[in-house]
Amino acid sequence: MTFQPGKLGMTEPRKAHFRRIRHPISGNVLDRGLVLWFPGPHSYTGEDSVELQIHGGNAVVKSVLDALHDLDGFRMAEQGEFSRRAFDNEKLDLTELEGLADLLNAETELQRKIALRQAEGGLRKTYDNWREKIIKAMATTEAVIDFGEDENIEEGVMDQVLMEMRQLSSAISSHLNDNHVGEIVRNGIHLAIAGPPNAGKSTLLNRLAKREAAIVSDIPGTTRDIVEVTLNLGDYPVIVSDTAGLRQSKDVIEMEGIRRAQERIKTSDIRICLIPLTSDADIDPIIRQTIDKDTLLILNKEDMFSGIVTDELLERIRAETGAKQVWPMSCATGQGVDKFLSDMISILKSKYDNSVSNPVLITQSRHREHLEDCLLSLNVFLDTPMEDIVISAEELRQAANALGRITGRVDVEDVLDVLFGQFCIGK
Repeated sequence: MTFQPGKLGMTEPRKAHFRRIRHPISGNVLDRGLVLWFPGPHSYTGEDSVELQIHGGNAVVKSVLDALHDLDGFRMAEQGEFSRRAFDNEKLDLTELEGLADLLNAETELQRKIALRQAEGGLRKTYDNWREKIIKAMATTEAVIDFGEDENIEEGVMDQVLMEMRQLSSAISSHLNDNHVGEIVRNGIHLAIAGPPNAGKSTLLNRLAKREAAIVSDIPGTTRDIVEVTLNLGDYPVIVSDTAGLRQSKDVIEMEGIRRAQERIKTSDIRICLIPLTSDADIDPIIRQTIDKDTLLILNKEDMFSGIVTDELLERIRAETGAKQVWPMSCATGQGVDKFLSDMISILKSKYDNSVSNPVLITQSRHREHLEDCLLSLNVFLDTPMEDIVISAEELRQAANALGRITGRVDVEDVLDVLFGQFCIGK
C-alpha cells in the first residue's frame, strides 16, 4: 500500500510512536501499540511503508487484519513479496536476498554468521567490482576496434587490459579453489558411519542424536536404508548418516541397502568406520577396503574388553589400516563418546575454520557455475590472438554477463521464483 504522511498524524519518520490502533471506519480501539512511518526510498522495500507493532494474541492480530481489509486496495503480501519489491527497487541484489533466505533458515551460529555476511553485501561488493573491471576492459577493447586506426589510441592500452584481465582471472581461479567449503557449511557437513552389521552404528547414531532415531536390534542387517540426523558440533551443521552394514549378502533388499551405503560413503565429507573391538583386533577385508588415510576409525564395545585397549594397540591398528585417527568407545554405555565429540569438533575447526573466515565465500552452486563461466570466457579472451580482437571483445561481454547473473543484473527470473519460495509470508 502507499501512504501519505499527512494522513498518518505523525511527522517524524523512522521514529516509534505509541498510539491507539483504531478501526479505520468505526473508530473502535483495537489495541495499543507502536506505529513507525518509513517514507521511501529510505525503507526496506524502497517504497512508503508503515509498520504496526501490536500485541501478539490471536484475537488482536485478527481484529487488526480484519480492519485493514476494510481499506481500499489492501491485500495480504505474497510469499517473499517485500523482499521482491526491495530487489525490484534495487535495495538488495540477488546475493543479498539469498543471504537473507539463508539467515532465515540458519540452524547454527556459523551458518548465521555466513548468511548475515552475505545479506550485508559481502559477495555483491566483490562481484560488482570484478564486473566493473571487465566492463572497463570491454569498453577499451571496443574503442580499439572502432577507432584504433583513425584516432590517437594510446600505445600499449591493450597490454594494460591483458595484464588486468590476467590478474582478475587469477583472483577468480583462487576464489573457486575453496574445496566447496561455503556450500558444505551452508547445506551441512555430511558424515557417514560405515562398518559391518551389528557393530553398533545405529547405537552410536542414537546416542549422538540423544533420541531413538534408528532401530537397534541384535539381528544383523536391521538397517537397510540410510537414517540421518542433524547435529550442531562446534557451530558446524553436521548431517550424520547411519548406513547398512557392509558384508556379502544374497538378500536383494539388503544388497540395495549396501549399495546405497557405499554410495553415501563415497560422497560424504567425513567418513567414520565403526567396527567392534575384538581380542585380536582383526578387520574384515570388505571393511578394510573402506578405510583410507582420511577415514576416522571407532573401535566399539570397549566395555566388553576391559584392560586390553592400550595405546600400543590403537597405534598398531591405525598403522595397519591407515586410518587418520582411532578412538576406543562403548556406544552402549557412552564410554569414550565425549572424547570423540571433543576431537570431532577440533577436526571440523581445523578443516574448515580458516576457509569460513573468508569474507567472500561461495555458498550457492549457481554462484560457482557462473564464476566458472566467467573464468572460461576470460581465459578464452586472454588466449585469443590480437588479430581476432572482435571475437575477444565478445568473450569479455560473456564474462561480464556471467557475473551479472550472480548478482541479478542479467537473466534472473527463474532464480527469483525459486528463491522467494523459501521466504516466509510477509518477508
